[in-house]
Amino acid sequence: MALLAGGLLVRGAIATVLPPGFDEAYYYLYTRHLDWSYFDHPLMVALTTGMGPWLTGQVTVLTIRLGPLVLYTLSLGLMYLTGTRLFSVAAGLLTVAIASLVPIFFLGFGVLTLPDSPLIFFWTLALYLAACEFFPTPAASPPLVPTYRPTGRLALIGLCVGLACLSKYHGVALGFGLVGFCLASPPHRPALRSPWLMAAVGLFLLAISPILIWNSQHDWISLRYQSGRAVPDRGYSLLELLGTFLVGVAYLFPSFGLPLWWVSLRSLWQRWPGEKADSPNRALQPQLVSTSSSFVSSPTAFLLWLALPLMLGFTLMGGYRPILPTWAMPGFWGATLLLGAAAAGWQQQFPRRVRRWLWGSGWVIMTLILIALLHVTVGLFQQPGRYSLFGGGIPVRSDASTQLIEIQQLRQGWAESDVLQAALQQTDFVFTNELFLAGQVGMALAPLTDKPVTTLDEDLRGFAFWFQADQWLGRDGLYVASQRRSPLPAQKYGSYFDWIEKIADIPLKRGGEVVDVIQVYRAHTLLKPFPRPYGLS
Repeated sequence: MALLAGGLLVRGAIATVLPPGFDEAYYYLYTRHLDWSYFDHPLMVALTTGMGPWLTGQVTVLTIRLGPLVLYTLSLGLMYLTGTRLFSVAAGLLTVAIASLVPIFFLGFGVLTLPDSPLIFFWTLALYLAACEFFPTPAASPPLVPTYRPTGRLALIGLCVGLACLSKYHGVALGFGLVGFCLASPPHRPALRSPWLMAAVGLFLLAISPILIWNSQHDWISLRYQSGRAVPDRGYSLLELLGTFLVGVAYLFPSFGLPLWWVSLRSLWQRWPGEKADSPNRALQPQLVSTSSSFVSSPTAFLLWLALPLMLGFTLMGGYRPILPTWAMPGFWGATLLLGAAAAGWQQQFPRRVRRWLWGSGWVIMTLILIALLHVTVGLFQQPGRYSLFGGGIPVRSDASTQLIEIQQLRQGWAESDVLQAALQQTDFVFTNELFLAGQVGMALAPLTDKPVTTLDEDLRGFAFWFQADQWLGRDGLYVASQRRSPLPAQKYGSYFDWIEKIADIPLKRGGEVVDVIQVYRAHTLLKPFPRPYGLS
């Protein structure tokens, strides 16, 4: 409970001060256009992002992140229960400690409002239910694999796999991993012949039905878009493969990333077969050895089926196309249970080293995150800047972190301008020249107006399905652009409106210095639809 409460407080503090990321602001617009599914993701991210604004009536960086804050705390609790059942109480505690410190876990799953947050929650719930189903005898009371009889939990597991898919398409890998384990483990093959499997399939299909309904209405574009991202776009590069591996280790933090790879690969290749209870090596890895079943039926094999396909698959994919670091992380999430079990063994032999490893990693990680937060919020290394350390070092023009807009500052600047307030009342819609800025503007304007916010660009994503191309023909709009991101914003739309004129600038400051200027234009009379490659005509 101390780990869960302390982690929640730290993550809550980060969620309160960190400006919304590009994707987060864009996902907020999902909540204003609820649908069965979306162009780039399934439904669940809209529900978790909207949880806070719907409950509080406020649109802030904290409220859009309330869902991830709660779900990640529950996910950690489920990881403790799973580790305790499969291995030991010590393994469960150490698993939670490690998962609470790995940066990409607690930031990507537990702070930022991303599809990964509900994915990891339902993934972990399915993992816990599967651990109870396939290993009904706790690890503290061997045998680990008694005679297995399928139960109704299989139906609940199928539902959780479906809800994981409803969060992010990566959930399919969870289903394949569970089926693969049952096929490879003779004691667990009855699960594939059980009537409960049909119930699991039925609940799975029910859970993913929103995805199927929406895609069937839109030419399966979301499934085609996501599957196309796995297609090679260039020749294979071993150098880029190495880069992908190193970037993944960096996001996990090296003191955890390298042990996660080491424990997982050692578990796969070495398996510790034939070790006796009194073997000298047994004391070093007591939690990873099944004393009453073959390796293929052990908890270790069970976790490897859920971890390694994603860990290896996406890392290898990095050799022929760029991948996002979060793509492989559900695999590392499952492997954290193996690392926690191994650490429980190390703790018996080297308690001081394990303590130093965890506390040392934690202090370094939190120090780096604090430094990053100070730079993003007050410009710690910005040049020039009121709070710059040693005069700064990163010129404002070269600082990519300035693209993270402080929503409250933009909202206040708009609310204090009589010109902008009047223009907002007189316009029919607000638009930007890129989708992520539209999300930031949508969050800022949320309490000021309910006018539709869209984007007119080649990369439309969800906007192509929320609004028709000719919806505002003959209407007036407000065009919002970032001076930093669009040096010549008005030229792009000159032939689409009768005329465009600038009416206001909103300077955005950090550390006492202007880091960007939000430019607002009145666009009079839309003459023709902006071309779009897909979506509603």
